[in-house]
Amino acid sequence: MTEARADLPIGVFDSGVGGVTVLRAMRERLPQERLLYLGDTARLPYGTKSRETIAQYCLQASAKLVERGVKMLVVACNTATAAALPALRAAFAPVPVIGVVEPGSAAAARVSVGGRICVIATEATIRSKAYQEAILRRRPDAVVTGRPCTLFVPLAEEGWMDGPLVEGIAARYLDDVFGSRAPVPRPDTLLLGCTHFPLLKEALQRVVGDEVALVDSAATTADAVRDELERGALRRTGSVEDITFLTTDDPERFARTGSLFLGRPIAQSAVELVDL
Repeated sequence: MTEARADLPIGVFDSGVGGVTVLRAMRERLPQERLLYLGDTARLPYGTKSRETIAQYCLQASAKLVERGVKMLVVACNTATAAALPALRAAFAPVPVIGVVEPGSAAAARVSVGGRICVIATEATIRSKAYQEAILRRRPDAVVTGRPCTLFVPLAEEGWMDGPLVEGIAARYLDDVFGSRAPVPRPDTLLLGCTHFPLLKEALQRVVGDEVALVDSAATTADAVRDELERGALRRTGSVEDITFLTTDDPERFARTGSLFLGRPIAQSAVELVDL
């Protein structure tokens, strides 16, 4: 029975294609696993919607993945994790549900030398204070600053990951935290609290400076997934890559944009249109 469960895919969902950064990190760490990804592109962005609406969307997306048969759910969206993780765990138990907030918070708390951490994310994620609270549970002495950086999402989806425009927008968002006129001491750690943001990592590093540690919640979530699979004896032993993509709107655009996040081409024929 355990062996049969281990062969099931891991279900991953996001409001759009940003969660493909989590999928990519999972593929690198767990190449033998079957992966089933759902991007709810018809209803994005989640980050500007109410907590109740986000939770409803998350339950519907997760139900679609569970219907297909998955051994684990990964909420590859910071906004969704902040709004709906407890509801998802209650609704789909005993299927393990992993979000992105706790792994990213744990990594930031561990990496930060002085406990001064800046979290950048969508407006809804910052407003929820999910990251701030998760970091403070681990480091009560930490000073956590939250900055909503809404424009980073469309920049990443357009493939604008570097250059003067991206750095200018980043500087505008972060100048009062990391700029020359920012209060001292400045944060020593920048937590990328949105799965779109890893695509902008090089530009962000230049804006905040090399002395600031960047923490990628996509990579830390993939590590958490690997650990949970090992605890539950759910690691798959096969070695053939198996990734299936589902989207709720425009498979052609999903394939084009998702290719940027995955770091390799996704064929339009490999993306299935579904209705929630």
